[in-house]
Amino acid sequence: MAQWFNVGKIVNTHGIRGEVRVISMTDFREERYKPGNTLYLFLPGEKEPLKLQIELSRPHKQFDLLKFEGYDSIQEVEKWKDGILKVSEGQLGELGENEYYFHEIIGCEVWTVAGDKVGVVKEILTPGANDVWVVQAEHQKEYLIPFIEDVVKEVDPAEKRIVIEPMEGLLS
Repeated sequence: MAQWFNVGKIVNTHGIRGEVRVISMTDFREERYKPGNTLYLFLPGEKEPLKLQIELSRPHKQFDLLKFEGYDSIQEVEKWKDGILKVSEGQLGELGENEYYFHEIIGCEVWTVAGDKVGVVKEILTPGANDVWVVQAEHQKEYLIPFIEDVVKEVDPAEKRIVIEPMEGLLS
């Protein structure tokens, strides 16, 4: 069975020529949204994904605007709202050292170097220079852990385990 990975969510149309606004869920926007690339659109209530080829893409405010080949009007793409754009496992490609896919990090347990459990990574934010991992602690508190060398000491996706050395104030 094929495994699929989220790349973005279509939140609206843009203009009248078939562009859609996408909230990205990927660290690899330039690569994923390159003209000629294929994405698969999963729509609520549909069994099979729609195979789409990117015609053009551009950043716009906090969104990415995408236009797909063969879809040239707002009427054709309006029904795609709330659809999720995905890639197949075969499209993932190799990562460099200390690079991870979101699906490898989400669900990992986070521990301090001292051996204290912090919680589980439930979400990844991509606000700018570095990713931020949202860690859910058992007592409903959330911690924001920056993915930087000074803090993240060890990542083992196979064991679903991350070890951090918290900076002062990070876990308070």
